Order: sequence, then C-alpha cells, then structure tokens
Amino acid sequence: MSDERRDRKVIALAPMPPEKSAYALARYSRSPDSIEESLKWVHAHSSEKFWEQFYFAYGHGSIADLGHVTICFEQISELAAIRLEDEPLWDGQAKSSRYQNFAAAGCYVPSEITNSETEGVYRGILGSLYNIYRLLKDPIKAHLTEKYPCPDSMKPADYERTIAARTYDVIRYLLPLSAKTNVGQVVSIRTLEKQITRFLSASLPELLGIGEDLKDACARQPSSTWAELEEEAAPKLEAMAPTLARYAGPNEYQGSVYRDVLRHVKGALKKSGLDDPQSWKGNAQPVDLLEPHAPLDELVTTFVYRVSQAPYRVLLEWVKEWSEQEKQAVVDAAIKSRGPHDDLAKEFRTGYAFIFDVLMDIGGWRDMHRHRRCQQVQQNFTTIHGYEVPSVLAEAGVENEYRLAMDAVQQDIERLRLDNQEAALYAIPFGFRVRCLFKMDFAEVEYVSKLRSGVKGHWSYRTVAWEMKQQMLKRHPYLGSLIQATSPDVEDSLTR
Repeated sequence: MSDERRDRKVIALAPMPPEKSAYALARYSRSPDSIEESLKWVHAHSSEKFWEQFYFAYGHGSIADLGHVTICFEQISELAAIRLEDEPLWDGQAKSSRYQNFAAAGCYVPSEITNSETEGVYRGILGSLYNIYRLLKDPIKAHLTEKYPCPDSMKPADYERTIAARTYDVIRYLLPLSAKTNVGQVVSIRTLEKQITRFLSASLPELLGIGEDLKDACARQPSSTWAELEEEAAPKLEAMAPTLARYAGPNEYQGSVYRDVLRHVKGALKKSGLDDPQSWKGNAQPVDLLEPHAPLDELVTTFVYRVSQAPYRVLLEWVKEWSEQEKQAVVDAAIKSRGPHDDLAKEFRTGYAFIFDVLMDIGGWRDMHRHRRCQQVQQNFTTIHGYEVPSVLAEAGVENEYRLAMDAVQQDIERLRLDNQEAALYAIPFGFRVRCLFKMDFAEVEYVSKLRSGVKGHWSYRTVAWEMKQQMLKRHPYLGSLIQATSPDVEDSLTR
C-alpha cells in the first residue's frame, strides 16, 4: 500500500442527533482534530449552547446544513403537501395520485366550517367529485385494456399495474386539493427551520397547525420502529432538534409581503381592468416564453403576477407604461416589513435568461413543481382559468359525465367562495388550471423539456415540456435544436 493511501482516510459515521451531528462537523471544520476527537468533544459539551450562540445569535446559517432529519407527514391535505414542497432545497416524496386509489383517503375539512351549513355544502362538493372519480374508473380502465392489450413480453401483474396507473392519470383530475395524502422528506435542519417559519407565518389554519406539529416533533423523541424491527435493545433516542424547536417562530415579513403588495396594486389593477379575466382571456397561452426585458420591469411584473391571475405578458406591457417612481413604489411595498435578517421574497430572484409563463392543470403542475433548479412563482389556485378535459374521456365515452360534474363543481365552488374562501380553495379539483412562472437557465430548460416529454410521463406535462422546446426553437433556433424532447404524439402507454 502506498504511503499516500496509508495516510488517507474515508470515514462513514453512524447516525447521530441532527443538532449534534452539525455541531461536530462545524467544530471539525474549525479545528485540527480528527473527526473522532471532535465527536468526543461534542459528546462532552452542550450542543444547545453552541446553537444558541452561533446559529441563533450570530446567524451562522450554513452550520445547520450539516444536520439532516427524516420527517413524515400523514393525513395532510394535498394543498399542505404542495406547500411543504415549496422549499428550493428539499428532498422527499408524496403519495402518488398516479399510482394509488385516493377514493378512501378522506379529505381535510377546515375547522372554521365544522358543524355549519357551509360544511354541508363543502362535503357535498367533495362527495360529487369522489362519486365521479369512482364512476369513471371502470369504463376508463376497460377502454385502456381494450386499446392497449397485454403484450406477450409483459408479465400480467406488471400490465395490471400499468393500466391502473394510466387509469388514475385520468380520474385524478377529479381529486380536490383537500384530498388527504402522506409526505416523507429528508431535509437539513436549516431547511426545516425555514419550513417551520413559513408555516407559522401562513394564513391557513392547517399550515399553522403543521408548523406547530413540526416544532413539537423536533422537541420529542423520534420513532424507534427501525431499531425495534432489528430486534435491538430500545435505544435511548434524543430529541431531533430541541434548540431549533425552541427558537423557530413566525416571521412578520413572510406573513405580510404579499398582502402589502396586493394592497398597493389592487386599485391600479382594478382601474386597468386587468383584474377581470375577460380582459385578457384571449391572450392566454398554455406556454409563453418571454422576451428579455429590463430587470426592474421583471421584478415589478413578477410581484404583480404573484398577486393577480393575469398572464405575465399582459402585465409586463402594462408595467412598462409606468413611471420609474411607480415601479419603485411596488418594490418598496414588497420590502417595507422586511427585518434585518429576513431573506428577500423569492420574487426578487430575477435575472434568469428564460422565463416561461405556464398555464396547466393542477395535477400536472404538481409534477412540474418538483423541479428545484429554477425559480417558480405560482399564482393562487382558482377556477377562473377553466379545466382540462383528457382526450381519453371521449374515447371511453364518458366525457359528458366528466364535464357535467366539473361544471357543477365550478359553480358550487364560486357560491361557496362567498361564504368561506378557505373552504372554496380546498374544494378545487386537480383538473382546474393554475398559472405559474418558471425562470430558468438553459441547462434546466433542456433538462425539463427532455425529462418531462418522455413517453413514461403524464400527457399534461409532456405537452408543456414539448411546447417549451417549440418556443425555444422559435426564439433561439440553435439552442432549441439541442433539446432532445419527445413529441406527445409519440406514445407508449405500457411503458412505466
């Protein structure tokens, strides 16, 4: 063995409490000691004092990237799951509506409407959605089985799973945002603190409750199920992140920034007529690649986009007509509540070369939402953009039933909105469209277009990914030609 290899060491460490793991690695980077010596040091000293001094008092945020936790959330709404995944540095998986039957999962009911007439209306909407969800399953599955018979090369069990998945691809359009789901995540305790803060700063009661539950989970002894399954002696497990649990709290800036912006621009939006969908519906495109424009125009338009429902292009043309003073006033409104240690709102992450304004169904957007190497600015969920109608419904002879159900639900949701906006939000089905801004560099455009247009994917995001390539070909022919995307006309429905 060479002297070089004899001196070199690569050491894997057994799992440790996240706060102590981060403390040990932080000290390791700041001393000449070996990792074993650093571990001994940390074991003999208070990690709580370390965290209080360096993380919370001095703001050394990077040390919290060195400790990771695995946390699972069960029986939360799909809306809450989406908000959990809003973190840019996030690793996790949610229960898949493409591969599982959600009919028996139940739905979240806002506590504010419990035992009221509004709850009856709300449950009526959800009940009609799930009735159609169940009703359409068998005819769609029968149609797909007839259209795509099992090839000799495919195992019957694999074929059944694939056909079931393709069936759920269609009927999941009827699932509401209130549908209960499970989410598992592995995150750094720095990301966890941001997550707790975001939830405790939210206006929705469910999110506030999850924020409190997260704090409690950090302060409690974690599950020892794995050790018990390994037939080990019950380990003495420490709380995951007790110091974090004690100090994490709501943030005034995060809780008020969008209200401040909306309050500032609401009157101008109304005066312009852009708060009326009829004024811009003819200009709405499913995928729109914007031309480069001035940084201040981008920043202001992005904030106005976030608090409205209009297309980015329409808002940009409007903002360009403003004076510099009017544009700066929107930015001032967006930072007036910002404290000395607050990160700027994500709308400030401007300057990306490729800005796509995408209008697509919520179900397909949830898959696009997983992409982290871009900036996403989502408008609020609504029914005003209408809903998607999968072509399979007509082929299976059940399109009329679907349309009747969605039209009725849309009317019911708008009536419910007059009584309770929170309940109306949770009742929106995945089939309705949502508008979202995707700001990317070229590497991410290429990656998303190539990955999401593949034959294994859902036709909704396949269409969006393909259109991204087409937009690139028009605007940047050479760069667009480098993207190896697959046309949605190319099908292989038995590939998973």
